[in-house]
Amino acid sequence: MPLLIISILLQVALVVHIVRTGRNTTWIWIVVMLPFAGSIAYFLLEILPDIMKGRSARSVSRKSPESTDPVKDLKKAISDYSVTETIEGSMNLAGEFLKKEMYPEARALYEKCLHGMHENDPALMHGLAQAEFGLEKYEAACETLESLIKLNPEFKSPDAHLLYAQVQEALGNQDAALHEFEVLHGYYPGLEASYRYALLCQKRGEPERAREIFAGIVSSAKNAGKQYSSIHRRWLRLSEAELKR
Repeated sequence: MPLLIISILLQVALVVHIVRTGRNTTWIWIVVMLPFAGSIAYFLLEILPDIMKGRSARSVSRKSPESTDPVKDLKKAISDYSVTETIEGSMNLAGEFLKKEMYPEARALYEKCLHGMHENDPALMHGLAQAEFGLEKYEAACETLESLIKLNPEFKSPDAHLLYAQVQEALGNQDAALHEFEVLHGYYPGLEASYRYALLCQKRGEPERAREIFAGIVSSAKNAGKQYSSIHRRWLRLSEAELKR
């Protein structure tokens, strides 16, 4: 309860600050609807720059390269969203929330967008399912993805297909998940689907099949060259680690 009270008081204080300083009123919606992310964003984009105007702060700022800013893209997405609240801007911001694993904020924004002419938008529905999966709302994610396919039969996305396979596994539907991973293994543009397929085979007591897939991942990555191996470094290293066991 104390944390809830503190959160509410912080939101009220920020809303008062927005009004008194004449900031864009869109910030009010961001702070109220996205309490944690909105408050951080407002501080980073509106309050912190004022603090940084001091001479010593400017000196430190010049020594810090822009490329080291871990929330640079998030701040830009929030800034763009605060200037003009478009579907594109909303999707960009929700996508940045997903990257930062800010799943409640991402879900709230996707749900806000899924209305009117965008009610059945497949990209928005995919994003919502990702947020639901991140929140471990697996049944909701499954329902969202199945509705996506039903309402948009022409929509094709390897990433959405991979998410559906992961959802089936998370729900304990191993046979369904195995089937989806097997299909993905044949066409997914990367190594993640094959890696997850091998892990599931291993979990189901099929070590030889799993080892065959892991070996195939390593072989295909090395044959594809350094750039491919670098892009998919994570799954390559995980596969190599499994082969060493």
